[in-house]
Amino acid sequence: MLRELKPAILLVLVFVVLTGIAFPLVMTGVSKAIFPSQANGSLIEKDGKVIGSSLIGQNFADPKYFHPRPSSAGSGYDAANSSGTNLGPTSGKLIDGIHKKTADGKDDPGNFDGLVDLAAAYRKENGLAENTPVPADAVTRSGSGLDPEISPANAELQVARVAKARSLSVDAVKKLVTENTAGRTLGVLGEPRVNVLKLNLALDK
Repeated sequence: MLRELKPAILLVLVFVVLTGIAFPLVMTGVSKAIFPSQANGSLIEKDGKVIGSSLIGQNFADPKYFHPRPSSAGSGYDAANSSGTNLGPTSGKLIDGIHKKTADGKDDPGNFDGLVDLAAAYRKENGLAENTPVPADAVTRSGSGLDPEISPANAELQVARVAKARSLSVDAVKKLVTENTAGRTLGVLGEPRVNVLKLNLALDK
């Protein structure tokens, strides 16, 4: 019986070593050699300290910064609780939100801002007219809740607010947005996008 089991055991051990140890080590080494930044998490440092990753969004609420798209990951941009709303396009909750009060008159913990609420808040904080069309990514939450980028159209509508808060010219802020706008990958894949963290770091400089 041992004679029959020995080849099977040896085969399992060989594949464990090859696929569980050797292959991951080789791929990690190749990745670090060819794409060192991506392989190490695309981390961004400031003054020698890691402040984030270009792949994971984070919240900015101060008027002097560009704001990311809304997030439903935990309390917002919680990397340990990545998630979307899982609400469909015909959902009343998604569109109109939920706004209830508890018996003691406080806001219900289950309240939820819908697209109408988010659009109104976006227009107000950016000094836009009530009927101004807003980009979809300004009022919709991404599937992961950790989207690090916004559309150029979204950034464009925030320029005036950021310029005023920083006492900068609109043209100067627009120039930074242009410099931090990435085009389509290989010229055809995806859409032009602006990395919020990188843009805000450029503003601080």
